[in-house]
Amino acid sequence: MRISFLIHHAYGIGGTIRTTFNLANGLVERHPVEIVSVFRYRTKHQLFLDPRVRLRYLVDLRKKSASYVGDHPLAKRPAKVYPREDGHYHRYSELTDERLGADLRGLDADIVIGTRPGLNVQIARQAPRRLVRIGQEHLTLNTHPTRLVLRVRRLYPRLDAITTTTEADSASYLRRLRLPGVRIQAMPNSVPDPGIAPSTLDARHVVAVGRLAPVKRYEDLILAFVKVREERPDWGLRLYGEGPEKEELARLVSQLDLDGAVTLMGSVAPVEPEMAKGSMLVVSSSMESFGMTIVEAMRVGLPVVSTDCPLGPGEIIEHGVDGLLVPPRDPGALANAILELIEDDGRRKRMGRAALEKGRRYDTARIVTRYEAFFQELLDRKAGARGRLRGLGHQTAAYGVGAWYVTKDRIKVVVQGVQGRPDQCPGARQG
Repeated sequence: MRISFLIHHAYGIGGTIRTTFNLANGLVERHPVEIVSVFRYRTKHQLFLDPRVRLRYLVDLRKKSASYVGDHPLAKRPAKVYPREDGHYHRYSELTDERLGADLRGLDADIVIGTRPGLNVQIARQAPRRLVRIGQEHLTLNTHPTRLVLRVRRLYPRLDAITTTTEADSASYLRRLRLPGVRIQAMPNSVPDPGIAPSTLDARHVVAVGRLAPVKRYEDLILAFVKVREERPDWGLRLYGEGPEKEELARLVSQLDLDGAVTLMGSVAPVEPEMAKGSMLVVSSSMESFGMTIVEAMRVGLPVVSTDCPLGPGEIIEHGVDGLLVPPRDPGALANAILELIEDDGRRKRMGRAALEKGRRYDTARIVTRYEAFFQELLDRKAGARGRLRGLGHQTAAYGVGAWYVTKDRIKVVVQGVQGRPDQCPGARQG
């Protein structure tokens, strides 16, 4: 099977890029795989990508590049196909509409996979029906604006399937949206073996990893560290990431006199070697769509202290076995959980061993096997539908049918200019 991923851009280190690269690297062992990046901002991608995976782009925004199109007239005009309700709408234009449409129509693939709502809508509207069309949800349905939910409710029925990263989000899709004929499937993100020794869990610092943005609630973690520092001044926090709250968080660290205890480390890739230098991962988020960093930490043997925010962490962490779950927006509870693992070396190391074992469940090879079975099921279903329609076309032709066509809820036929249902033709069966 030939597989094509469509991504906003492939030249950063964000979670969608990481999980797309991981899955592509696994699938390319047995299938032709490509990643189509709508935009190109950098000359080189920052994460490992198997050289057998074809990476190409549609719109070059590198100003010093010979193929730069930022000044193209169509790039100045707002998009008409890409949905304005998507948070990245301002980055899209009539130029992206044109290039995405042309690329999708000529795609040499069996399966095309979108990686954010706007691109899923673009696939629904512009990809030919010969393709298996899949929309991935890398956030959660419940975090999307109402107008975006209404848009996808109207257009997602043109897709063949939607994947979510958690069972809880899959249930939200089934409960909130009416998508007749669209397969809704939970598929966790994959995280490959980092190929490094697990942490010894002896280092006297904890780590946190993620974008420095409000949803991560790093101010709660820094506040929690006031208490941690008071009781265990020999322990510190290393916070990895970049984002809009960096300066504000740096000021908070100084205001709380934590300059020697909390260090903003910036971004690193790959992050697992830095995680392995710590003794636990802490997640303070108010919302996680999955929790890539949780699994990445587990793959190097770190127990995880996490807020029990909606969806992701609670499906990964078994409380008291491979980590601890605490209420969101509660710095005191976060501090107490961190101190629990600091004060009990034996418990911390038992949890670390359990976390290492848990992380193997998300190995790329295992997740790829699930995706291959899922893809094959969708391909077989599409092939079967084509066969049934061909059979219906031949059968109705014997009764003078001039044409048949598909509507949202049934197949209509035209018999000598009169519309009717297939079951109204003698001997015809409904498919």
